[in-house]
Amino acid sequence: MTEDWAAVAAAINERVNALGWRQRELADRSRVSQAIVREIQHHTVERRRSSRTLESLSTTLGWQPQHLDAVLHGYTPPELPGEADRGDAMASRLEAVEQRLTEITERLDDLQSDLKTVVEHVRPNR
Repeated sequence: MTEDWAAVAAAINERVNALGWRQRELADRSRVSQAIVREIQHHTVERRRSSRTLESLSTTLGWQPQHLDAVLHGYTPPELPGEADRGDAMASRLEAVEQRLTEITERLDDLQSDLKTVVEHVRPNR
């Protein structure tokens, strides 16, 4: 069975970028040495890694423990429970936030108009 360490590197790099983390942060959070994280991320050294290393990186990145092992061996990674529904829930929440922002913007516009009227009446005519 072939191991695709380049795919593992790509998956990690994409996720780290999405999370806005630096290499050091991934190393600290996963308790994997920064040297090993660097080797995996940059695909500089292909060698057998402990399953615990890939599990730790997977869980730290918010995936199932077997995620990176599946990527390494060319399988479809397991989804987290409820992951399929998360997209729908996120879209619904985003829509609610957008609606609320629209309401807030309208209220601010009204306040600005009211404030302008008050200022015009308070200022002495010049």
